[in-house]
Amino acid sequence: MNTTPDTDPTPEPASAPAQESTQETTPEAKSAEQQRLVQEKKNERMVWWYLAYFLFGIHLVAFVMIYAVTHAK
Repeated sequence: MNTTPDTDPTPEPASAPAQESTQETTPEAKSAEQQRLVQEKKNERMVWWYLAYFLFGIHLVAFVMIYAVTHAK
């Protein structure tokens, strides 16, 4: 198996684009992105609070059940 530079299977690295996409460079788009990020952060914070309340409730029910079982006659 003789490989010459013409038949080398490794591809050449593609050149990076000269400029980034100017799709969202308007101030309205940046503002909308900021609002989306703020809302996402708020939603994520609310999910953690709901999870905390749920876990607290589960433990409260478990402790009441443990108490009921250990004090049953």
